[in-house]
Amino acid sequence: MQQLTEADVDKNRVFELAAELFGILSTPTRLRILNALCDKEKSVSELLAEIETTQPNLSQHLNLLYRAGVLAKRKEGTQVYYRVQSEQAVALCRTVCAQIAIELDEPGGVPNSHRLSPRRP
Repeated sequence: MQQLTEADVDKNRVFELAAELFGILSTPTRLRILNALCDKEKSVSELLAEIETTQPNLSQHLNLLYRAGVLAKRKEGTQVYYRVQSEQAVALCRTVCAQIAIELDEPGGVPNSHRLSPRRP
């Protein structure tokens, strides 16, 4: 049986944490939430007006993003306001979404070997 080196263990941990972050960001609703909060904090009711979903579903996604450290929140009276806590997560989302938008706008302009979005027949 082959022994793992310290470098292998560190690399495996990096991959595990990256997969965890990608899992947290893996739903369109969570990406919409991040997009809505990029410029300023918003209340749950403001987010509901922007994102087509139910209040319980939105709250579930907000809670997951909050527990993961991607969002921060504060309470003011009966309102809960959310804001971006992890600018790095937002930057990652922006980079990926911008690349996919380019691919959609210019289907023939990006070689298949450089595409992020799944190849469509």
